[in-house]
Amino acid sequence: MTASDAALAGNPLLTQWTTPFGIPPFESIAPDHYRPAFETALAEQQAQIAAIAGHAEEPTFANTIEVLETSGQALKKVGGVFFNLAGSHTNDAIQAVEREMAPVLAKHRNSIFMNEALYRRVAALYEKRDSLGLSDEQARVLDRYHTIFVRAGAKLGPDDKKRLAAITERLASLGTQFSQNVLADEKSYQLVLDGEADLDGLPSFLREAAAQAAEERGLKGKHVITLSRSSIEPFLQFSKRRDLREQAFKAWASRGDNGDATDNKAIIAETAALRAERAKLLGYETFSAFKLADTMAKTPDNVQKLLNDVWTPAIARAREERDDLQSQAQAVGDNIVIEPWDWRYYADQVRMARHNLDEATIKPYFQLDRIIEASFETAQRLFGLSFEELKDFPRYHPDIRAWQVVDADGNHIGTFIGDYFARPSKRSGAWMSAFRSQERLTGDIRPIIVNVMNFAKGAAGEPSLLSFDDARTLFHEFGHGLHGLLSNVTYPLLAGTAVSTDFVELPSQLYEHWLSQADILRRYAIHYRTGEPLPEDLLERLMAARNFNQGFATVEYLASAFVDLALHRRQDLNNFDVSAFETETLKSIGMPREIIMRHRTPHFTHVFSGDGYSSGYYSYLWSEVLDADAFTAFEETGDAFNRDMADKLKRFIYSAGNLRDPAEAYKAFRGRLPTADALLAKRGLAAVVGDA
Repeated sequence: MTASDAALAGNPLLTQWTTPFGIPPFESIAPDHYRPAFETALAEQQAQIAAIAGHAEEPTFANTIEVLETSGQALKKVGGVFFNLAGSHTNDAIQAVEREMAPVLAKHRNSIFMNEALYRRVAALYEKRDSLGLSDEQARVLDRYHTIFVRAGAKLGPDDKKRLAAITERLASLGTQFSQNVLADEKSYQLVLDGEADLDGLPSFLREAAAQAAEERGLKGKHVITLSRSSIEPFLQFSKRRDLREQAFKAWASRGDNGDATDNKAIIAETAALRAERAKLLGYETFSAFKLADTMAKTPDNVQKLLNDVWTPAIARAREERDDLQSQAQAVGDNIVIEPWDWRYYADQVRMARHNLDEATIKPYFQLDRIIEASFETAQRLFGLSFEELKDFPRYHPDIRAWQVVDADGNHIGTFIGDYFARPSKRSGAWMSAFRSQERLTGDIRPIIVNVMNFAKGAAGEPSLLSFDDARTLFHEFGHGLHGLLSNVTYPLLAGTAVSTDFVELPSQLYEHWLSQADILRRYAIHYRTGEPLPEDLLERLMAARNFNQGFATVEYLASAFVDLALHRRQDLNNFDVSAFETETLKSIGMPREIIMRHRTPHFTHVFSGDGYSSGYYSYLWSEVLDADAFTAFEETGDAFNRDMADKLKRFIYSAGNLRDPAEAYKAFRGRLPTADALLAKRGLAAVVGDA
């Protein structure tokens, strides 16, 4: 046995896992296990693909599509562990493997979907699809595979295939470097607060979280603000030190844009040019046209119209809000002109004056553990699910938690993992992913779903407290989690969240609505010191203030969506100046000077760390049109937990994966497609449409 054989023999990524519910044996996995495991898994699938493509018999659904669906099991297993940890608990060794493997994995995908013999078999089945006697699900799988092959370049000639393959491999490397650069900037920054003068205005919960962050960074006795959203946003909201607010804000805004080794502007320029070339090779005028052809939106013009329709009332509201903030600053004797680092600070004062409501009053009622329980009870009332916490299971970090999920009949549905706290080894943001997805083709495979957050960890012995926005983020990601947990399909290709980008946010954004239900808040918004529930008058004020600052929130989001769309509609990308383009695009839409994009281009990981949301950041708004209308369906019954509506929601949305075209899925649930009216009402923008 060679040394490499010995390494493979003891590689936990390639063994049968006997852990509870098949949770990966994280404690046994080391970074040097990944590369040999990937190599073995890649070789295994390459052999499987060669066998399918070279099959002597005429293609059938069983000997081509089903075998293709079952190929690559080891690769899914290895990749599921690796890419989850690369985002949530990385290190230098994992990042080195990530950089090395990105083009290798892209090349492997190309070798499958540009395989001419394999495509001929798929195309032959697609041509006679109506005569094959397929079930609806099988027909959907065949249709999706044919679309995937065509969009991957299977129909191109040899030279174009070669160029497209080189482009996709290079894009994979660029995306990996982009996200690692952003993480490096986030990880390296810390604003050290030394003494009471630096802490002026900070409430106790923020001081405690900053002390905890300092201790984790070896600065016990001091306080540290990081570039985690749960750290910097409350600092900008409460700090009376305008100079420190400006310093922290500029660091936050300039991630990936500092002219140093982690600057992302050259990566963006090359990425945009390669994406445009890829689209041209595939017969599309722009990358945006290519990307949107396989979504609900279908065309860039449809997206542009939605953005414009919402921008008009949003910008009118944001200007009103800016004037209110300027008046507030003058009223308290601050002779300043509002800047972006001032917005949250004065907005909190205006909210206090208008609604008698500030974050320091609300936050003690929103304990992380209680909000997790609230999200679970909502799932129980809607879908009959129960959650039993696991105590003894493998962990990749001591902070993660896990639950067994069962249905109303006691059947095991899946396993849910929660990873809630910010740390230097985790990229920013919040997301849902899967270590294993549901399917029935290879057995009764139950999912292992993970939610990853970046909440501030409470001090020793103290609970972690959330803002109302944090609580909404938890519900949002758990909505994605339920989309994965409730998946009920046969074929892996269609499982869970494997739907179009502008439909995937519907289950998550819709789930946010239940956090605002009075009976949920009364039960779970409990003061962490007194144990008292959220007072009725405070609950009323909290609900009344839901649309406060919505002009700002909508404008900062829409600005990012406009820039993403405009960049990917652009055809001339020679000597592309990213900074100038961002500035020009924002000027063209009339972006207020006092607000910046929610995600500036140099750290826009949604769009540039991979293909997921490229030319697709609008998807949150597109899905919000759906979710606002969908929750109205519950409200029309007079019961936010109406059983009949919940059953239809589960059947056609949460458990259906990609069984249907998204528009058909929504119509099956609601009976029709929605308009943007419910969205504007939800954001409190409907009243200003006529004034704008």
